[in-house]
Amino acid sequence: MKSFKLNTDLVPKGDQPAAIAELVEGVEGGRGHQVLLGATGTGKTFTMAHVIEQTQRPTLVLAHNKILAAQLFGEFKELFPDNAVEYFVSYYDYYQPEAYVPSSDTFIEKDSQINDRIDRLRLAATRSLLSRRDVIIVSSVSCIFGLGSAEAYYDMIVTLEPGKEADRDAVLRKLVEIQYDRRDMDFHRGTFRVRGDVVEVFPAYEDSEAIRIEFWGDTVEKISSIDPLRGNTIDELDRVTIFPATHYVTPEEQMGRAIKTIRDELLGTLVQLRDEGRLLEAQRLEQRTLYDLESIEELGHCSGIENYSRHLTGRAPGEPPPTLLEYFPDDFLMFIDESHVTVPQIGAMFKGDRARKTTLVEYGFRLPSALDNRPLNFDEFNDNVHQLVYVSATPGDYELEQTEGVVVEQVIRPTGLVDPVVEIRPATDQVDDLLAEIRRVVADGERVLVTTLTKRMAEDLTEYYEELDVRVRYMHADTDTLERVEILRDLRSGEFDVLVGINLLREGLDIPEVSLVAILDADQEGFLRATRSLIQPFGRAARNVNGRVVLYADRITRSMKAAMDETERRRVRQLAYNDEHGITPETIRKDIQDIMSSIYEADYLSIPTSTVPDDPNADVAPEDVPRVLDELGKRMTQLAADLKYEEAAEVRDRILELEQRHLGIPAAGDDAKRSPKAASKTLKKATSRSRVQRKKQRRR
Repeated sequence: MKSFKLNTDLVPKGDQPAAIAELVEGVEGGRGHQVLLGATGTGKTFTMAHVIEQTQRPTLVLAHNKILAAQLFGEFKELFPDNAVEYFVSYYDYYQPEAYVPSSDTFIEKDSQINDRIDRLRLAATRSLLSRRDVIIVSSVSCIFGLGSAEAYYDMIVTLEPGKEADRDAVLRKLVEIQYDRRDMDFHRGTFRVRGDVVEVFPAYEDSEAIRIEFWGDTVEKISSIDPLRGNTIDELDRVTIFPATHYVTPEEQMGRAIKTIRDELLGTLVQLRDEGRLLEAQRLEQRTLYDLESIEELGHCSGIENYSRHLTGRAPGEPPPTLLEYFPDDFLMFIDESHVTVPQIGAMFKGDRARKTTLVEYGFRLPSALDNRPLNFDEFNDNVHQLVYVSATPGDYELEQTEGVVVEQVIRPTGLVDPVVEIRPATDQVDDLLAEIRRVVADGERVLVTTLTKRMAEDLTEYYEELDVRVRYMHADTDTLERVEILRDLRSGEFDVLVGINLLREGLDIPEVSLVAILDADQEGFLRATRSLIQPFGRAARNVNGRVVLYADRITRSMKAAMDETERRRVRQLAYNDEHGITPETIRKDIQDIMSSIYEADYLSIPTSTVPDDPNADVAPEDVPRVLDELGKRMTQLAADLKYEEAAEVRDRILELEQRHLGIPAAGDDAKRSPKAASKTLKKATSRSRVQRKKQRRR
């Protein structure tokens, strides 16, 4: 059995050794709750990794959003390359739950779009948990939502070994039972195909390997892992375990019992509704439930089958639903990253879900048992967790209460960096003053983060600065999850210099190129300008030796004073440590990685079909330049429309190079200015169009 093994040349420094030792002592001593107060940039992830290695516990790392989860996933994957580091977040790219609005008599059908790659990663996570102990799952609060029963999921795995007896037809029936589709022509993830005595299965949790099972009569003769595209053998296996293609699998016998209990609940509810004179609600409920039952009996599933999860799992009314937490062994360890945000989020999930489903049940759209298809409430969550560590630069009151105010503090940065200098400037002319600051910072090759109070202001400020030739973008709640990751990567790589947002620029973002954080309207007391909400963005400037924060305010609020006092307290301690150890601070140097490329790989290859030469330096005859430019322009526009912005930018650069070489149009930085570049303008328009189209599609 593999054990956790860190793969790094780095050694703990600063506060890390003491923090690691104290946390490990607490875990091994059975302490239920611990707080790691880690300032931004002090290497909290590295500390967590050492605790995991020293305690050798299966671990769940809980983050409050997908971006932070993706970043943590990438970091742990790099630190533990030989162990199972998995990613478990909501697999919906778009999700509109079913709902009913009584005031307007409007029923909203469930509408969703599942991300196939994330679905695979979720299945890979549960597969790892049930087959090994050296597992780290990085998850969003999706882990507290109902999932298929771990017992049923494990009981329905298919295990085969060469030389062991196994009826081919029985294996095929078992594959269908665990939700694999037979596709002899279209072989993809979650399917199987049959060629005589050879059965090939593409496991739902794999992306590049399938399984070939060769039978000889009623015996398994040979098992191999294969390339699903070419069919080449990768390796011969002495055993294979195939896990179900979905978490919602139910044995046939249990499915029969579930169908009976659903019918019994339906009959009882119909009697109650009719006795109360609510005939419309009774008709709605009967029609929908009977349709679902027919689908379950014929196909084994139905749309919205999760609403019958209580019956499918055999649990009692009101009992907590099965979740990812039940897939972990009892001795697992949990870290809650940015706990001051994540802990309240855990408590809020249950209440919002309950309110929506109660209305559906009240008006006859769902059986009362649908209320048990829900996330865990806060007490149930605590019952499922035995040992956890709250990690935050600003731990909340609840976390501090659980540890009676005792915290493990980690504020010294291994790089010697100190918390940024905070200065206050008048808010009256904040936009123009900030523009001057932006130009100074950008001239030094560094980046700027700007926080506003509203989405409209973020968009308007971005548009205003764009007109003044500032390379700026905005990011807020309407920005797609994957697009947010792309934006942060582009900021780090220098595709643009200024990022404007609201409260998405706070917890956990690792952007060492940022040397200035500007907070507009800092004196508007409230959630977005509370003490913790100020300290967090301060930390975004703490990874750069030139880091500083500008608060635009006409008065000093209580929250501002508390945030500045805490920052100064940390600065004093950090500076003293540097003096004592002769440390000269230096900016964090970190590779710019495409976070999502470490989570999934492209499943296609675009082969250019135009006559444009592939070599950017290829010689183009002068008479061919207009034609080549035209083709390049079309390709760039199409790539932007397909959301392939990086490739579109490469084509744009090719256009500029050809224009400069053959048409005498000067490049940026030459004495003769070309404003604006036609190619950049075309790309910007095409990109904008594609985003608008995508927003319209989401609304539809």
